[in-house]
Amino acid sequence: MSIRTPEQASRPAIEVPPHPQWPALSTPERTALTDRIKALLEAQDAVLVAHYYTDADLQELAEETGGCVSDSLEMARFGAASSAQTLVVCGVRFMGETAKILNPEKRILMPDLRATCSLDEGCPADAFGAFCDDHPDHTVVVYANTSAAVKARSDWVVTSSIALPVVAHLAEQGRKILWAPDKHLGHYVQRMTGADMLLWDGACVVHEEFKSFALERLRKLHPEAAVLVHPESPDEVVDQADVVGSTTQLIKAVVEMPNREFIVATDAGIFWKMHQLAPGKTLIPAPTAGEGATCESCAHCPWMAMNALQNLEQVLLKGDQEILIDPALGRRALVPIRRMLEFARERGIGARRDAD
Repeated sequence: MSIRTPEQASRPAIEVPPHPQWPALSTPERTALTDRIKALLEAQDAVLVAHYYTDADLQELAEETGGCVSDSLEMARFGAASSAQTLVVCGVRFMGETAKILNPEKRILMPDLRATCSLDEGCPADAFGAFCDDHPDHTVVVYANTSAAVKARSDWVVTSSIALPVVAHLAEQGRKILWAPDKHLGHYVQRMTGADMLLWDGACVVHEEFKSFALERLRKLHPEAAVLVHPESPDEVVDQADVVGSTTQLIKAVVEMPNREFIVATDAGIFWKMHQLAPGKTLIPAPTAGEGATCESCAHCPWMAMNALQNLEQVLLKGDQEILIDPALGRRALVPIRRMLEFARERGIGARRDAD
């Protein structure tokens, strides 16, 4: 695996926040709170879009109010197709930015603008730009989990499901690829396509914690379970998978595969949708314990956990957590995103079915 970063862009230390401790809500309190949020959404011509990794209460509320629960790209696509003038994005900051890039005329709110992503944080735009300048003969492909400024510096933006066909297409043209920021996803794509790839040294704090030895032991305890792994995970975990895929692809596997048990190596927030669509299946979290374990996330993103019913209500009341992007920067970032969307359309790669 060819992983290289310039000296000025060595992988920064990521300060992982503690999981926020939201006050427990009684059933009457939760009902009253969701009723107030529903009224605010209607009054403000707003629609709620929530990522699969957010709290179950938010996912349920999004569906109840005609919003969307999905991957990051479909969240933005849904917003573009919606007539609502305000999109409330429950997820992490790059998702709100992508929604704004695709919907510049709309107001984009988030419950907490501090909700970021270790991949985004680990790929600063200035250092990344310098890295690209050092390799002008490379086609720049960046994962969706990046800032608007990094997207604006790229040739292509990809999600985890479309990365393989895009990189294979570029490799067929003889292109050398500079990939950022997730080295594990990048190496998986490199192995599958044989492409000449230079990888940025970034990783997701959730997926990097899955441990191969502990997974081997868990598989022995559940020999009939299918192992589902997101490709942001380390090679030794990916190599044990029955299915490697995006969030949407892993949900599809639980629904369609005949197995009754599944060991799932991705953020535990996805279990709500899996249980909803396949209520008879048993879902087992892949282990983050074992040799070298630190359990900074314990299989749930601490930044995703910054989204809750309580601050969702507050942002609708105050409107103070709005995503704003310089219009010129947004237009530059839109170019590689549109390139990906057009590629997907030409090849019949479905949005909701296959996105990251």
